[in-house]
Amino acid sequence: MPLVHRAGRHHAGFTLIEVLVALAIVAVTLMAGLRASATMTRSTERQSDRVLAQICAENALVHIRLNRQLPDVGDSTQECKQGGQTLGLRLLVQPTPNPNFRRVEARVSLKESVLLQLSTVVGRY
Repeated sequence: MPLVHRAGRHHAGFTLIEVLVALAIVAVTLMAGLRASATMTRSTERQSDRVLAQICAENALVHIRLNRQLPDVGDSTQECKQGGQTLGLRLLVQPTPNPNFRRVEARVSLKESVLLQLSTVVGRY
């Protein structure tokens, strides 16, 4: 006996195309969420590194001020350990037009990438 479709009769369920479209929408949504999560993780790590670099640079500049001597002109590098990481600290002391002052620049880097740069002027005490 042949199957005859009667007008007005609806079949229950979804077609294959509807299921595939729904799966594609879910996949795109999940991928967007994954990318957003990865971006937030990288941003948080970068912010944490910058905070550690800030602490390192400020400590170095305070140390120079507490010496109560005019720092010698020159360039020096050293390691700065903060938060379980070893950061590179470069101190660059430059003369100014006024011989009673020196410009001191602290650059903090992690794996050849400069995280932070702070500058100040130190005077004769």
